[in-house]
Amino acid sequence: MRNKKNLIFAFGITAVFFLSAGVYDCSYGISDVYKGNIYDPGTLKPTDSAPKLRIGDRAPDFTLPAVSGEKVSLRHYLGKKNVVLSFVPAAWTPVCSDQWPGYNIVKGIFDRHHTILLGITVDNIPTLFAWTNQMGDLWFPVLSDFWPHGAVADKYGVLRSDGVAERSLFVIDTKGIVRYIDVHDINKRPRLEDLVEALKMLGE
Repeated sequence: MRNKKNLIFAFGITAVFFLSAGVYDCSYGISDVYKGNIYDPGTLKPTDSAPKLRIGDRAPDFTLPAVSGEKVSLRHYLGKKNVVLSFVPAAWTPVCSDQWPGYNIVKGIFDRHHTILLGITVDNIPTLFAWTNQMGDLWFPVLSDFWPHGAVADKYGVLRSDGVAERSLFVIDTKGIVRYIDVHDINKRPRLEDLVEALKMLGE
């Protein structure tokens, strides 16, 4: 059993390397029809928001609808799991469509550190339903911050002036404390190694 766990972890680390090096293309195997639906907004201003949280702050609670039909609240994970919030700007855009499927191949690392990932965008549920179905199965809940528009992104200080969220990651421990923040260049995918290192700090 121990060897099996080590093998899973080793695979996850290998996957992180390939993803960060740009060797693994998360769009591999996606149909040309899907690729044709992707909207490329071009190069955007890297960041366009004012920070509201710092490491050590208590993470603001929220409740959002998920594509699955349930309501998901941050407080439900208190005392049970660490949480990674992955805000992405918009459905049907290139970097976002690569970033989330990439987390599928490192699910074992999240499990090892007792962590749930919550994906959040300001898109409405029908849009997210269509987009995630075309991406394939994602192991984590995808939540809509559509209405009140961008309210959760605003609480976390990552709502841009054009109404979309920054590409950002927040690691929150089981006590509800923010332990890691990465408000990333919106044009680029965050490095998985950095997130893995942040998860390691939480222990196993």
